[in-house]
Amino acid sequence: MIQRSLLRQSRAISSKLYSSPSTVPSRFYSPPTRIFPIPVTRAFPPRWYSSETKPEPTIDAQASQPEQAAPSAETVPESEDPLKKELDTKNKEIVDLKDKYLRSVAEFRNLQDRTKRDINAARDFAITRFAKDLVDSVDNLDRALETVPPEKLSDAENQDLKSLYDGLKMTERILMQTLSKHGLERFDPGLEGHRFDPNLHEATFMTKVEGKEDGTVFMTQQKGFSLNGRVIRAAKVGVVKNS
Repeated sequence: MIQRSLLRQSRAISSKLYSSPSTVPSRFYSPPTRIFPIPVTRAFPPRWYSSETKPEPTIDAQASQPEQAAPSAETVPESEDPLKKELDTKNKEIVDLKDKYLRSVAEFRNLQDRTKRDINAARDFAITRFAKDLVDSVDNLDRALETVPPEKLSDAENQDLKSLYDGLKMTERILMQTLSKHGLERFDPGLEGHRFDPNLHEATFMTKVEGKEDGTVFMTQQKGFSLNGRVIRAAKVGVVKNS
């Protein structure tokens, strides 16, 4: 609009100047100056409008738009995502390190338990060899006491023998009390009538005994010894076999 108004004004001025050149005296006449239209720059580029009406999207079209947009979001596979790959790698490393940590803790605890058992075994059975050598001396002392007949102990004329027997008996009792403090125990299965146990007894013979069940220990030839629950010498016994 501005351009058109400027063109109209310029044309009107030029027509007035050219229309009356004869009425002006010659001395005052000067050739008319031509006025050129001032070009006007457009502030904004021209916009073109279409006369066609755009159809409004229907409900079915609107519902189908999210379904069509979903595949576009999954155009890049998850396996090709570098962040996803790095996260999976870190998770695998965490699982691997946790497994190694748990295994190390379990091995360390097992080592502690084994070391504790070894220390206890070394403390409890450190005198095993000494105890095996000592039981022979205890057997000899026991045999010496068994050789004295009971009827001679009751005789008033054998006071010296009785005093010797009492002294040996007291020595044996004190010795066994001392050995018991260190875990060395003596057991006699024949006195209690135990059934034969291969872990504790060694059967030297089997015979018929009236009034007793098969497999029962009825006589002890040599007493057994155990150190802190471990048998260091099995008792030699006779076993009943009636069948």
